[in-house]
Amino acid sequence: MEQKNNAVDRRKFIKQASMATLASGAFLSWNTPPLEPTGSSLNDRNIVGPKDGFSPQVGTLVSMMNWMRYVILMPVQGMSTKDLDYLVDDKANSIGAMLYHLAATERFYQIHTFENRAWGDWDPADAEEFGVAMGLGDAARASIKGNPLEFYMEKLDRVREYSLAELAKRDDDWLMSVDQDWPWGPTNNYCKWFHVVEHESNHNGQFKFIRSRIS
Repeated sequence: MEQKNNAVDRRKFIKQASMATLASGAFLSWNTPPLEPTGSSLNDRNIVGPKDGFSPQVGTLVSMMNWMRYVILMPVQGMSTKDLDYLVDDKANSIGAMLYHLAATERFYQIHTFENRAWGDWDPADAEEFGVAMGLGDAARASIKGNPLEFYMEKLDRVREYSLAELAKRDDDWLMSVDQDWPWGPTNNYCKWFHVVEHESNHNGQFKFIRSRIS
């Protein structure tokens, strides 16, 4: 029953975070946010550290994942389909395609780390849904367009919900376990999942730049 309640709480958090991000005008300012009570629940957005329902280091990772997700959705709130499809030039990626790309990246890291599968060993359904978005470029410019913001939010939320559910099953030993054969060199699961976080940060700058160019 406790595991079921934790899952429900995580789904509720994701839904609330998504709806809050889309609220009109709420997140376009970088004014100092109100202080929130110190604690360890998932709703304590600005408290980086252990979270209820996770081992200490896994919970710290989750707090960073959720804070970064909140931040990267700030620039896209209220965007129309036209805005999401906007291309700065014929070599650029649209914000819509990059949102899809973020969901794809997280999905493939799920498969790799949770299922201990080699990079690229994807089921056909995952390859079909996320392959083009992962690669971006010409294929994404040709096919990822014409979608409302809700289309991309559904993918981001669905993938994140699964990440939280799976991370809750794992402990700090799993997070610290090292892959000796990773292309970057010896790399633990913590680094791989922190890469998912910093990857979103990288695209956050692109979102802001593109938004500034939309007339």
